[in-house]
Amino acid sequence: MVELRNVLFSRERRVILNNLSFSVGAAERVAIFGGSGAGKTTLLKLILGLERPDAGEIFIDGEEISGLGEDRLRLVRPKFTIVFQEGALFDSLNVWDNVAFYLRERTNLGEGEIRRQVEEMLDVVGLRDAADEMPESLSGGMKRRAALARALVGRQPKMFLYDEPTADLDPANAEIICKLILRLAADGKGFLIVTHEILHGLAVADRFLFIKNGCIAFDGDRNAMVAWADNPLKTFMGELYWDVVHRAAPTLAPGGA
Repeated sequence: MVELRNVLFSRERRVILNNLSFSVGAAERVAIFGGSGAGKTTLLKLILGLERPDAGEIFIDGEEISGLGEDRLRLVRPKFTIVFQEGALFDSLNVWDNVAFYLRERTNLGEGEIRRQVEEMLDVVGLRDAADEMPESLSGGMKRRAALARALVGRQPKMFLYDEPTADLDPANAEIICKLILRLAADGKGFLIVTHEILHGLAVADRFLFIKNGCIAFDGDRNAMVAWADNPLKTFMGELYWDVVHRAAPTLAPGGA
């Protein structure tokens, strides 16, 4: 589904990704870890063609996209649904109209079908009772769920991309988002989640990548990560690392919000 080969990306003469290579299948559940500025969000933008590498190749379903024009990229991007950390909602629209926006602007669906799809999605993210609320009155977790609903409604992606989906959320809302990620992947669709929230990545993913100095320093499952001698997650998490990773990492059963 996604393959990066020897990708180099720099910004203002600073190398962010340096000869980076990996591939991910459409059904895999992958978490990408790394420190601030490691290039995690940049990776997602490269996969979507929103950024272009300085060198290297990026393949989506076997098609190299780094040299494609915008018209062709518009045909590639619907293979993914991405939820960026900001998830900016339209301040002038309530939750219902935010979620309905894509269907009204980009499809020819009648208002009855739009209502059905929006209400179904609001049920999925647990915001039916907040449909009339304006963004300014929502909590951070509710805004993230509304943004998730808006990104998903009316789309049938092959894979989900998540950019720091639990950042700055309290534990209860972070758990809701993690359960939604698992619920949406329950039909065999995979995802890439980039995050510095190690616990949340461990809770939803089966495969883990760690970016260090612009390269993939680690690529493997939980057992391999525990056995990794040069594991920077130990520095990231300190004593908590041993409680969570070495002994028993958290798990979340898929469930509703």
